[in-house]
Amino acid sequence: MKKLEQLYEGKAKKVFLTDDPDVLIVDYKDDATAFNGLKKGTISGKGVVNNRMTNIVFQMLEKKGIPTHYVEELSDRETAVKKVEIVPLEVIIRNVAAGSFSKKLGVEEGTKLLTPTLEFSYKNDELGDPFINSYYALALGLATQEEIDTITKYAFAVNDALKDYFAQANMELIDFKIEFGRFHGQIILADEVSPDTCRLWDMDTHEKLDKDRFRRDLGGVEDAYQEVFKRLGL
Repeated sequence: MKKLEQLYEGKAKKVFLTDDPDVLIVDYKDDATAFNGLKKGTISGKGVVNNRMTNIVFQMLEKKGIPTHYVEELSDRETAVKKVEIVPLEVIIRNVAAGSFSKKLGVEEGTKLLTPTLEFSYKNDELGDPFINSYYALALGLATQEEIDTITKYAFAVNDALKDYFAQANMELIDFKIEFGRFHGQIILADEVSPDTCRLWDMDTHEKLDKDRFRRDLGGVEDAYQEVFKRLGL
């Protein structure tokens, strides 16, 4: 597989074309952003952690019947992935109240939810990724009802798998954001699963082991990412 010109550069990754029209190469950066890009910084080693963790998680999810864009890990930071058309919905699953959920609804952070919640955000940086529901998504032509049903089914299945996976490393999955894409008409999991996209707390101390350390200026950001890396045996 031959790496060709850069197709795109986002907040956390660079994407390159290859000589296979169905395959791209993703290069994970150490750049960090928060609050829709208003806060910027660097987390040393983040790209390596996020690349490796995403690839291990995606391979685990594939075995559980959840199709993903993963093709092959090429290096510490680079992975070959299927070229998908991203569905412009950020899919957020919450198990415990935290972040914007706590602020919006006045629920104390750390409150266990009686059932996992699912929410959609319209993937649009200029608008700040606003909260929408499935009716908005249908009305705007962002996805079909069948696609929304498939995304919902996969999202909850991902939650079940990830909760068990992280619990084995003594980490509680508070919430996470995932994205899906269309590949030859099929909905598959895309983007990443990492401390950038998951809230992970130590099960005993409730110490935050994720990007909240960067968002909230808690310090020890690199150490937290490396701790996740170590606990998962990556």
